[in-house]
Amino acid sequence: MTEGPADLVLAVVHQPVPAASGLPFELELCGPLDPGRAESVAARVTQRHRAWTVTSDDPGAGRHILRLAQAHGPPARPGAAVFADVLALAAGARDTVAAAGHQRDLIRAAVRDPADGHVGQLAWNWAGPLDTARLADAWLSVADRETVLRASFDWTHLPRLVLHEWAEIEIAHLEHAAVSWSDLVERDRLRSFAPHRPGLLRVTLLDGRPGPGGERGPTRVLLTYHRALLDERGVHLLLREFYRAYARGGVLPGGDRRPDVRDHALWLARQHTGAARAYWSTAAPPPEAIVRPGLPGGAPTGHTGSGRVQRRLRPPQTARLRTWAAMRGAGESSALHAVWALLLYRAVDATGPAPVSFGVHLSGRDVPMEGAGGIPGLLGNPLPMTVTVDPADPLTGLLEQARDVALDLSGHAWVPADRVRVWSGRDPDAELFATGVEFDSRPQLPEALLAELRGQGIEVDAPRSISAHPGLPLALAARHDADGGLTLTAMYDRRCLGDVDASALLSHCLRLLRSLPDHRDPQSTVGHVLELLQGFEVPRVLPRPPEPEGPDVSVLRAGDPAADTIVLVATPGVPSGAYEALVRDHPGPERILGLRVTRAGEPPASALLRLLACEGRLVLCGAGPGGTAAYEIAGAARDNTVAAVVMTGVGSGPDCARALATGLESVRAKSL
Repeated sequence: MTEGPADLVLAVVHQPVPAASGLPFELELCGPLDPGRAESVAARVTQRHRAWTVTSDDPGAGRHILRLAQAHGPPARPGAAVFADVLALAAGARDTVAAAGHQRDLIRAAVRDPADGHVGQLAWNWAGPLDTARLADAWLSVADRETVLRASFDWTHLPRLVLHEWAEIEIAHLEHAAVSWSDLVERDRLRSFAPHRPGLLRVTLLDGRPGPGGERGPTRVLLTYHRALLDERGVHLLLREFYRAYARGGVLPGGDRRPDVRDHALWLARQHTGAARAYWSTAAPPPEAIVRPGLPGGAPTGHTGSGRVQRRLRPPQTARLRTWAAMRGAGESSALHAVWALLLYRAVDATGPAPVSFGVHLSGRDVPMEGAGGIPGLLGNPLPMTVTVDPADPLTGLLEQARDVALDLSGHAWVPADRVRVWSGRDPDAELFATGVEFDSRPQLPEALLAELRGQGIEVDAPRSISAHPGLPLALAARHDADGGLTLTAMYDRRCLGDVDASALLSHCLRLLRSLPDHRDPQSTVGHVLELLQGFEVPRVLPRPPEPEGPDVSVLRAGDPAADTIVLVATPGVPSGAYEALVRDHPGPERILGLRVTRAGEPPASALLRLLACEGRLVLCGAGPGGTAAYEIAGAARDNTVAAVVMTGVGSGPDCARALATGLESVRAKSL
C-alpha cells in the first residue's frame, strides 16, 4: 500500500449566507490539494450526505471551491458533519467508522486530557532467535491485513475512527543497560500517542541480561496500545496474527481481513432496539444505587494521573475459590462480582437491603454476528451490573444474583452505555457507575502456532497485562497467571482515591475472596462475610475536579482596532498548541480574541456573539472541534457580523496553526 501524507491538515473557509437566500453554500478548501482530489471529495461527500449535491470548481491560483446545493427539503444549512467529512476526506481518509458509546467517551477523554497516555500495556518474554527486521515486517503485514491498525481518531465533530491506506508500527530495540524494565514501562505508559495518526500500537524490545559465556537471557517485549482503539482481547487477536506472520517469514497472505470494525458498525446500525430498550428500562441502576467505593470527602490527595496496585490469590487459593463457586453453580467471576458489591455496600455504612451497581466490562464479541469473535478492536463496553445486597440474605443468594445478572447482560453486550442512560431516563452524560470490574477473557494462543514457533527455536510465554488507564475513578482487572493464580490489579484516578486507600481496598477484596470457600454452610449470610472487615477503615473518595466553566473571552493580541477581529474558539479537544502558535506567528493586523466554550450549545451561540461585543467584522476560527463550534456560532448571526469561518480538521498543534493561517490569508485576500 502507498503511504499518504502523515499530517495533512487542511482548512475550510466559509462565508455565511442566509439559508433562505437560495444561494449555494460555498466552501474554499485551502491547502496542498490537486483538482482531482477536490473532485473526489465532492463526489464522496455527495454520496455520504444525500440531502446535498456537492460540486467542485478550480478557479486557479491553487484555490478549490466546493458548492453545496440542497437536493431536496426546505432551506437549511449543512450540518457540521458535512464539514467534518470534507476535511477528513480531503486529508486522505479512506473511510470513517462512527464511534459508539464507550469508545466515544474514551476518545473524548484522551483528546481532552492527553497527559496520562490513555494506554494499555502487555509484556512477555521472548527466548530464542529474534530478527528485528523480520519482526517489523510481520507487524507491518498485520497492519496491512487488519483495518484497525490503520485507524486514527477524528473528533472534529462526533468522535470516530478514520481509516487509512497505510500505517507505520513503531518498533524500538534497546540494549539491556539502556533503561531498567520498570522505568521503561512507566516511561512508555506516560508517552501519549498522536491520536490523529494511524498506528496506535507500538512495540519495545529490551535485550536480556548478559549471562555467563556471553549468552543473553530472554528478550523482554512491551506492547503499548491506545485503549480507545483496542481492548485487551483485541490486542491478543493481533498478537496471534503477528506470530503467524513472524513464523512464516514476516508476511501474512491476503488483503483486508473481513469482517472488521466497519462490518461491526454496520451490524450495530441494523439492530432492533425494542427488546434491549425494554430490558434496560428496568435493569439500569436506580437513582439510589450505591456506586462509590468509599465515603465522600476527605483531604485532597495532592496527586494527579493514574495509580496502580496489585494483589494475588495463590494457585491453591484460586483453585479453592473456583471449586467453591462451581459447587454453587457459578464461576470465579461471579464470586469476584459478589465481593465487589459487598465492598461498595460497606463503603456507605448501610444497614439494610440496598441496590449496588458497578460496571462489568463485556468484550462485545459474544453477539450473533458471524465472525465477531475474531474482530480486533474495541467492540464491547462496561455495562452496569446491579444487585441487591442484604446482610440478612444467604451468601449463595448474592452469588446467584451476580451470576444471573451477568447472563442477562451478555445478551445485551452490544448496547452502548449512552443508550442505557437515555433509555433509563438519564442525561446522556450522566454517571451510571463509578467503578468497573473486568475478568480474564483473553484468547489462548493455538498450540499449533506455539509448536511452529518452537520449531524455529522460539519460546514465548503468555503476555501479562501491566496497566491501562482506568477511565473511571477505580477499575479492577482480574487475570489468571501462568502458575494458575489469580492476579487482581486496581487502577485508579489519583485525584479521587489516595494510594493508601486504594491499596487497602484491594487488600479487603483479596481478604473476602480468600474467605469465601470457608463459608460452606448454606445458611451463611452476607453479614457473616462483612464481619471480616469490622475494624478496618472505609476509604475516602473525592469527586473528579469539574471542567472549567465557560464561556470566557480573553484578548490574545490587541491588534489594529480598525481591522477585523479574529476569534479563536476553544472547546475541549482543540489540538494543543494550535492557537498559541497562530497568535505568535500570525503577521496580519487583526485583533485576536480567545473564546472558551465548555460545551457546544451552552450558552446559545447568539449569547456568545453578544459577549464578544465587537464593532467590526468577526472571523471565527477553530481547529478540530473548535471549528465545529465556530460554525455553529456563525449560524446564529442574523446580520453580517461574521465575515467568515475558518475551520481545520484535527492534527498536531503546529499543523493546525499553519492550516488556520492559510485560511486567514484567503479571507484577507478576498477583503482587499
